[in-house]
Amino acid sequence: MSRQDSGADAPTRAQLRDFYDDYALALDDGDLDRWTTFFTDDCLYRVVSRENFQEGLPLCTMECRGIAMVRDRVAALRETTVFEPRTLRRMVSCLRVNEGGQGASSQANFALYESMSDRETHLLLVGRYLDRVVRQGGELKFRERVCVYDNYRIRTSLVYPV
Repeated sequence: MSRQDSGADAPTRAQLRDFYDDYALALDDGDLDRWTTFFTDDCLYRVVSRENFQEGLPLCTMECRGIAMVRDRVAALRETTVFEPRTLRRMVSCLRVNEGGQGASSQANFALYESMSDRETHLLLVGRYLDRVVRQGGELKFRERVCVYDNYRIRTSLVYPV
């Protein structure tokens, strides 16, 4: 971990590790209401292919600008979207942190496994999180979470957040 600024409000690596683990657990448990609490009101949440990310192209698989869009994503999953039931499990590793006075920029690798009733469990996505984390009201929050996946295609469909 490198430190640009060792201010008292900067999150520690251990706090960020717990924050990332709590995020993964909330989604793995299907607790979408809790998932929304990980973001600031002015957040940016994106799921984008590595190719589009590297080329600076705007096309994303999923994008939410602001907490209202994050909550709308949850409402759509519950009320309007039709999809085959599935269970997802996230593995997060290699957390790297660059702390600064405006919060922390951090990065971690992820693997997202999907299980469906009629298929063997498979690797749905693999990639990295690129984040800006801030402390708000004593809690860590994502101001920005960009999920850059390495896959050239998504085998089934991306229903739930990454």
